[in-house]
Amino acid sequence: MADGGVTLAQHREIDQAEFTLRKRLPRKLPQRRNDVYINMKTDFRAQLARCQRLLEGGEFNEICIHGLGLAINRAINIALQLQGNGLGALRLAPNTSTVELVDDLDPETDQGEPVSRTRNNSAIHIKVFRGPPVEGRTPSPPSLPPSPPSLLPRKPRRVCDGFAL
Repeated sequence: MADGGVTLAQHREIDQAEFTLRKRLPRKLPQRRNDVYINMKTDFRAQLARCQRLLEGGEFNEICIHGLGLAINRAINIALQLQGNGLGALRLAPNTSTVELVDDLDPETDQGEPVSRTRNNSAIHIKVFRGPPVEGRTPSPPSLPPSPPSLLPRKPRRVCDGFAL
């Protein structure tokens, strides 16, 4: 490839012992004061508290929570926690995207030359904003619907020496 990327055939030829993998930081959206980038290294409660502080400070009517890869679940969880704590006054507007990431393979020896490869990773961007409460919504968190009765016949329980098996 002319841009320094690695083709599939070249990728198979790369010996992991001869190269050091260095992952570049992802290209970020413009950093605004109401943007929160979620990661897996920072404590969940600290990230949640930062989001709550931004919303409750009165300076912002909305914040944008960004999560990449493994941090997508955490970003969703933080947004839902904020919405649950907001007693119905907060709305969520999620968007998903794919982010192109670049990895550099640096040779361990002087004979090799550095190689770059690209890969895709999923991302989520959740806009949390203040909106009018939904009519008929109770402030308590929603409860799970009752599970339907099983249609499969139940196996009879066996008892052996006083223990149910």
